[in-house]
Amino acid sequence: QVQLREFGGGLVQAGGSLRLSCVASGRTFSMYSMGWFRQAPGREREFVASISWSGGSPYYDGSVKGRYTISRDNAKNTMYLQMNSLKPEDTAVYYCAAANPTTLQYDYWGQGTQVTVSS
Repeated sequence: QVQLREFGGGLVQAGGSLRLSCVASGRTFSMYSMGWFRQAPGREREFVASISWSGGSPYYDGSVKGRYTISRDNAKNTMYLQMNSLKPEDTAVYYCAAANPTTLQYDYWGQGTQVTVSS
């Protein structure tokens, strides 16, 4: 199975930018479709964005579309989330996840990285 770890969270002012990275180890990274999720305090974890194994078909939740960009570099076993025009409501723990190639369910998760956007 694949192991995932997120990097790049932090504190940023509203309107600012951050780039998150998700580094994979273990099984071949390029076989997995990947996604980003987030969980704010007191709320359920929600989908943010996804990308296919090849780097195509990026898909975004409406709340981040036009502000966030998901990408991946299979040669570096890394997925990215570029977050621009950040808002206080983007504050959450952000998780990367890999989809099981057979079931397409997100079975593999990182430990999360905190993103805090101050107003």
